[in-house]
Amino acid sequence: VQLQASGGGSVQAGDSLRVSCAVSGATFSAYSMGWFRQAPGNEREFVAAIRRNGGSTHYADSVKGRFTISRDNAKSTVYLQMNSLKPEDTAVYYCNVGPLLRVLKGTFTSWGRGTLVTVSS
Repeated sequence: VQLQASGGGSVQAGDSLRVSCAVSGATFSAYSMGWFRQAPGNEREFVAAIRRNGGSTHYADSVKGRFTISRDNAKSTVYLQMNSLKPEDTAVYYCNVGPLLRVLKGTFTSWGRGTLVTVSS
């Protein structure tokens, strides 16, 4: 499975940004998708998840109400719309694919290339 995140950049606090992740080598519509992030010096953490049909979503408390996960099964792509960004959102953002429970726990051994989001105050 190949995972390629893109769309990161440098923004000011309060700004919005949308990151994307294209997936290949897997039956995209058969699996849940998740976004994760890793800030410098910290472990990777769960951000958001979406079920395979987009029918339900899950968020970390730290981003609830500010971030929205969505997916386009026709394009094998998952998105993360990030609004009201804060400096503490600064991290490399990654996506991954699998059964919902694995996505919620982030128990993956393989990760694709992430995209860096930097939020300045």
